[in-house]
Amino acid sequence: INKPSHYQGKYGLEAIDVVRNFAGDLSAVEGFYWGNAMKYMLRFQHKNGLEDLKKARKNLEWLIEERERAEHKKQDSIR
Repeated sequence: INKPSHYQGKYGLEAIDVVRNFAGDLSAVEGFYWGNAMKYMLRFQHKNGLEDLKKARKNLEWLIEERERAEHKKQDSIR
């Protein structure tokens, strides 16, 4: 559970540290999709390969859809 090798980089940096450092001010759902995408991209070489890349892509698609919904909602409220 603590510090699994497939979540650690070459020099010991963990995926969770990257996520915490770069997540910014995302909404809860955006942060969920973004964090999952990052997790899968960071571990794909050490765990599930192509399957993890496909999972990352799906989470990015959901993140994009969420952002597009938010933009449309914002534009509609301006009108």
